[in-house]
Amino acid sequence: MKGLELSEKFYNEFGAPMIRSQFSAIENMIAVGLCGSGSECFGFDDEISADHDFEPGFCMFIPDEEIIDRKTAFALEKAYNALPKEFMGYKRSIINPVGGRRTGVIRIGDFFKAKTGSESGILSASEWFSVPEHSLAEAVNGKIFRDDLGMLSEIRSHLSKMPENVRLKKLAGNLLLTGQSGQYNYSRCLSHKETAAAQLAAFEFVHSALRCIFLLNSAYMPYYKWSFRALKQLPLLSYLYGELEYLISSGNGEDEAKKKTEIIEKICAAIISEVKKQGLSDYTGDSAEGHAYSVNNKITDSEIRNLHILFAV
Repeated sequence: MKGLELSEKFYNEFGAPMIRSQFSAIENMIAVGLCGSGSECFGFDDEISADHDFEPGFCMFIPDEEIIDRKTAFALEKAYNALPKEFMGYKRSIINPVGGRRTGVIRIGDFFKAKTGSESGILSASEWFSVPEHSLAEAVNGKIFRDDLGMLSEIRSHLSKMPENVRLKKLAGNLLLTGQSGQYNYSRCLSHKETAAAQLAAFEFVHSALRCIFLLNSAYMPYYKWSFRALKQLPLLSYLYGELEYLISSGNGEDEAKKKTEIIEKICAAIISEVKKQGLSDYTGDSAEGHAYSVNNKITDSEIRNLHILFAV
């Protein structure tokens, strides 16, 4: 069973009745769901994932102490800890008072500060560039089962899409690296008979191409180990999964190198086509680097536009 489904079932059967019977006065102030760190929050969990940090549990997001005081929050946490220790064959983890838990009572401000550095989720332009995208992904992933006040959902909605100028700056930088590593350096390294360097160039190409694809989907790329799994779910360019995987899982013999060079050009052409389809570049050539500078010129904020093109990479 997927973690999100297990969490919601556990909440509906035991969590909701507990909150309703013991905390009716603040019931409508408690947002409930499962989001944040962990493969289950992305829906990427499987049988292997259940070997650690996998349990029937949910998050109860509450406002600051002016609305729900510390004593009430402690009582709510105590009631949560008293819920059944096993559910549908899965055991709940032992409580760790030192911290690091992913479920239970969490202040809304604390959750977003941990993920973005801002309790309100309001970020300046520089902060949008400095917060890792995998952290932003964790701030808006998962599922919210209940949020009567709408405070949690409002912040998640605000964070769900980065400002357009930030997206364009990130896209420009990654397009540049895509062109340099794939269209130029991969074959050049092979010409020098430096196969290790060529494979590093292939890795750099795949990483930059993945980031371009996520940016073109206006989606956050999650932690690297889930990036390919997340790629499969994207509406745009997900069909490139197999070619991208081949580039980093194959060798650099003569036949393989020829095939990889062709694949690199195919991937660049697909990315460039989508860039042009979205009206983000006026460049007419097939060089990813050329499109990178054209995308950068589309940035309307002069301060962001004039930053080094690789500033956001």
